[in-house]
Amino acid sequence: MNELLALDTWLFVVVNTGVTNPLADALFTFVTNKYYLLVFLGLVFPILLWKGGRVGRIFVLVMLLTITLSDRVNSGLLKKLVERPRPCRTLSDVRVLVHCGSGESFPSSHAANIFAAATIATAFYRRFRWYFFSYAGLVALSRVYCGVHYPADILAGAVVGALLALLLLGFWRLGPGRWPPLALPGRQGAHSGGAADSGAA
Repeated sequence: MNELLALDTWLFVVVNTGVTNPLADALFTFVTNKYYLLVFLGLVFPILLWKGGRVGRIFVLVMLLTITLSDRVNSGLLKKLVERPRPCRTLSDVRVLVHCGSGESFPSSHAANIFAAATIATAFYRRFRWYFFSYAGLVALSRVYCGVHYPADILAGAVVGALLALLLLGFWRLGPGRWPPLALPGRQGAHSGGAADSGAA
């Protein structure tokens, strides 16, 4: 265990202080700020509810449920069980580009929530999966680069978020008959949804 923690700390130092440059500083401080993403979703979700057809409306509902579940399980349960302090509070010479935060470090809620969102988005709009997961990877990596999480934190967060998203998708399919079927694009039952259906391969 000590060897793994030492490796985790070494990788953190490499990313946080060993590969820095002004362009990366600007990129990672931008993508790590969740409020920019929230503003974007605040614009996209109403459009999907209005113009996205049945698939778009169910996508918004499932996405909101998934992110809420991911955040509650990760921040409300797992972090409190592990209670790992953030590197910006325990290590010296850390480059802290954003607010360190007062919560625990493991797993990363940013990584959990963004990978949960990417998994749901891929289930509905598979054609854009590389964009979804590339962005999720940037957000997760930004937490290490900005000095507020260890690599193990973001790896665990990514796994937790993706698994919770897959569990919710499976649970929805097995749910009561009165629940709207997912009718994912390109799968049996996706007969309505307008232009949203054409967004998946």
